[in-house]
Amino acid sequence: MVDRVIATEEALHLIERLKEIHGPLMFHQSGGCCDGSSPMCYPLGEFRTGESDILLGEIGETPFYISKDQYEYWKHTQLIIDAVNGRGGMFSLEGPEGKRFLSRSRLFTEEENKELAEK
Repeated sequence: MVDRVIATEEALHLIERLKEIHGPLMFHQSGGCCDGSSPMCYPLGEFRTGESDILLGEIGETPFYISKDQYEYWKHTQLIIDAVNGRGGMFSLEGPEGKRFLSRSRLFTEEENKELAEK
């Protein structure tokens, strides 16, 4: 079964570190504005999702949401969440750790697109 969002080992390690500090977490793929288009990490429930948000999947047992508008841009790709050195979004929890989450992507294959369409 293909997932719409996955995480690298580096990202999973950072997620576990942030859980130790902040408890349960959630992600939302930002659509721009102040922090650009980046995955934002919050304490679970701090970012209010609504009808315009889609639960894309989970990474590190952490829900990952994306807005419907952003989903339209990304729906043909698998999001690969990575963690790299540097400063991320000013509202995202990883900032004090000297790391930032980063979205990478790859196009789904024809077979994967068929599988996703059947869901």
